[in-house]
Amino acid sequence: MARMDLSSREGIEIAAQCGASDALLELGLVYSVGRDVEPDLVEAHKWFNLAALRGSDSAKRYRQEISREMSRAEVAKAQRAAREWLAVN
Repeated sequence: MARMDLSSREGIEIAAQCGASDALLELGLVYSVGRDVEPDLVEAHKWFNLAALRGSDSAKRYRQEISREMSRAEVAKAQRAAREWLAVN
C-alpha cells in the first residue's frame, strides 16, 4: 500500500476518506487539541471511533479519555456522526 501524505490537512482528509486508520487518528488529534481548528470533542470522538474501528489501539485510548469529558448526548452525537460517515465513505 502506498504511504499516505499526513503532513498537510488536505492530505489527512484525503487519506481519511480512503479509511486510513493513521489519518482517522490524526483527524481525532487535530480536533481534540484544536490544531488549525476550534477544539471539538464530538468531532474528535467521531474520528477516534472510526480509527478504532480500523484497528488503532491509540484511537481507542484517546476516545476513552475524551469521553470522560463529554456528556452522554455528546458521545451519542459523535457515534451517529461516525455511522453517517461510514455510510458514505
